[in-house]
Amino acid sequence: MENNIKLSEVVGSGRDGRILKEDILNFLAKQTGAILPPSPQMEIVPPPPKKEISKPSPKEKAPTIPVSGFHKAMVKTMTAALKIPHFGYCDEVDMTTLVRLREELKPMAEARGVRLSFMPFFLKAASLGLLQYPVLNASVDENCQNITYKAAHNIGIAMDTQQGLIVPNVKNVQVRSIFEIAAELNRLQSLGALGQMGAEELTGGTFTLSNIGSIGGTYAKPVILPPEVAIGAIGKLQVVPRFDSRGQVVKAQIINISWSADHRIIDGATMSRFSNLWKSYLENPSSMLLDLK
Repeated sequence: MENNIKLSEVVGSGRDGRILKEDILNFLAKQTGAILPPSPQMEIVPPPPKKEISKPSPKEKAPTIPVSGFHKAMVKTMTAALKIPHFGYCDEVDMTTLVRLREELKPMAEARGVRLSFMPFFLKAASLGLLQYPVLNASVDENCQNITYKAAHNIGIAMDTQQGLIVPNVKNVQVRSIFEIAAELNRLQSLGALGQMGAEELTGGTFTLSNIGSIGGTYAKPVILPPEVAIGAIGKLQVVPRFDSRGQVVKAQIINISWSADHRIIDGATMSRFSNLWKSYLENPSSMLLDLK
């Protein structure tokens, strides 16, 4: 329109005879005799030179290390574990009240030479829940024909050590106080750091909790350690907004719990009820006083 060009007089070089900008400019150049610079689209850029990829020397070989020690034991255990049909269940726990309680109790525990973490509360709450749902503290034979209910609550705790993943257990949690559980955890952690964990600490577990939150995880899909039938993975403590009973936004201390159970003998309702009971003990730690023995 600016140059009074009739499109009917222009031959299009585009697809299906479509008239392109270059067609208009070329038509205008023929009319005026002007010399147009080459279109940038027609500029051919040479490809960059190919970089030579250095090939490894035939003499260089990847190191091969035999699987041994704790790693060999883990291969055997996990191979057996993955034959179990796992059922997963997740929830979140409001730790706000327990965080305040622990801060009050920490100086008392330290005065008695014990470092008090949240894990003793987790273990004790789990033990109280196992009293109500003993099937979670059981074992099954290889063919799943018989269920053995364990009287002792030997609760394992997964530890990340220099030797690899180990799962020692705190024996008889059902008859120990929270302080006694904390003292035993301190002892096990010291043995794990020194690489001196013995068979007594590593065998006889009936239920397991894994604290992935100590590394930074939030959710997990824990793998059951046979012959046990249930395991839980605890996520990291997070400060997040939540609504209180009056509908107001408040700051809450939240952890996430991921359970796995053997679906051959444990149904979803049982796992859910146990988790709700465990959660209620942690959210209202004073309620544990009613059931402590």
